[in-house]
Amino acid sequence: MASTSKRSKYFDNAKFILIFLVVFGHLISPLKEQDGFLFTLYTVIFLFHMPAFIMISGYFAKGFNKKGYLSKSVKKILIPYFIFQIIYSIYYYFNGQEESLSFDFLHPHWTLWFLLSLFFWNLLLYLFAKLKWMGFALAVVIGICIGYVDQAGSFLSLSRTFVFFPYFLFGYLLKENHLKRLIRTRYSLPIGLIIIAGTLLYFGVAFPKDAVPWLLGDTSYANMGGKEITDGFIRGIQYTLTFIVIFGFMMLIPSGHFKVTKIGERTIYVYLFHGFIIKSIQSIIPEEVVNPIIGNYFLLIFISLIICLILGSFLIKKYTRPLVELEFPLSNRGG
Repeated sequence: MASTSKRSKYFDNAKFILIFLVVFGHLISPLKEQDGFLFTLYTVIFLFHMPAFIMISGYFAKGFNKKGYLSKSVKKILIPYFIFQIIYSIYYYFNGQEESLSFDFLHPHWTLWFLLSLFFWNLLLYLFAKLKWMGFALAVVIGICIGYVDQAGSFLSLSRTFVFFPYFLFGYLLKENHLKRLIRTRYSLPIGLIIIAGTLLYFGVAFPKDAVPWLLGDTSYANMGGKEITDGFIRGIQYTLTFIVIFGFMMLIPSGHFKVTKIGERTIYVYLFHGFIIKSIQSIIPEEVVNPIIGNYFLLIFISLIICLILGSFLIKKYTRPLVELEFPLSNRGG
């Protein structure tokens, strides 16, 4: 964490592990109800993996008020959202998930909510960044209150935008020295291990089977089973627990360079394309083949890792960059 290159490696390592958790979480999603251990892994992963990703995105949004930042956000975030919304619409039509071919840009397909919300989070910085930590407190209040709005849901990813915005704003407000003090203490490794192990144990014993929608943040309290005044208090507890687990996770991330570190720079490619692989696997593989796989945890980890390695490779970036970043293919010398 002492130098720019070391910081970069640290965050690239974190992003690689997080994108692996994204792929693994989506791979085990249809299997979790049939295996208690997979259900626990799924719930713990979905408690913190996207909030951690979002917090890191906010950390690197400190130049939002510089000239050209907004136009760059349109090019790098909003236009790819429209492109992949079209691609997913065509894909869903041809694999039979949609009866007719239509293009709806107001309701993001599956993982594309992140791109739309990411664009909105960058816009929200213009309002909240000046307020600093008071703005963070206000963002938390809004994230809690949005759950009481029955109409808030997948439309324009409004629910997730406001529910997850506190993590983005927190990342933006986080200074390097703050982060270093939080995750590089003398006892950071054992503390991180205790936090993650304790969360796994607690979720394995006490997490309610019907509470998964709380982790997704994509709908109102009413749509999750009933609107009570205490629901806001529950989300407040969820925010607290999620931040604790995020920093427990961050304490475990090494700063060294590994073979997979480079993939941390290309997580957007894995994020945007892994859905096509996983959805295809789920639609092609028959149930009699799936059932023996459920308990084979190492195989599920291996499949997830292979997907990350392939989609995070230089070749995938080289030939899909025009779609993802609206830039021409890379030469053979760069990465």
